[in-house]
Amino acid sequence: MSLSNPPRYSAETARAYVSALIELLGDRDPMHVMAATPKSLREAVSRLSGEALRSPEADNKWSVLQVVQHLADSELVYGYRMRLIVAEDAPDIPGYDQNAWAANLRYNSAEMTEALADLTAMRTMNLRWLRGLADDELDRTGMHSERGEESVRHIVKLLATHDMVHLSQIERIKAALGQERISQS
Repeated sequence: MSLSNPPRYSAETARAYVSALIELLGDRDPMHVMAATPKSLREAVSRLSGEALRSPEADNKWSVLQVVQHLADSELVYGYRMRLIVAEDAPDIPGYDQNAWAANLRYNSAEMTEALADLTAMRTMNLRWLRGLADDELDRTGMHSERGEESVRHIVKLLATHDMVHLSQIERIKAALGQERISQS
């Protein structure tokens, strides 16, 4: 199963995607994975030139900068979704087209330092909030428009594996660009 996330997918594709993500997480603590992500991202991008940050690995693929900005926006989206679930009874949770967001919100024009700062701030806020939830709050559910019923606890696992997938994607992009082209002098 590929871990690419199409902008819109069938219920069967969604189940297979989610299953692959949960398998990837294994027995790791999702909040520990989430807490480590900002530092891992800073390390992964620390030696990249501005050109390398904005260069996709191939046509119709994202650059490292777009991936990091996507992670920052995903933190915003997932934080909203989880709060909505805790605050309301079984709310509808809309999906979104990540490629439309990347294009229309100009991810490749972002500044890496700002994208990292935004992700770090929102992640810190979300983790602090999540750690304060009771078990019954973590088990509250909403209805995702593409994936069906999801609990806050389940979304936390998805967010952790989402981080893992995109950290791997960044390493793949760096490899595709070649080390000689990516380092700052």
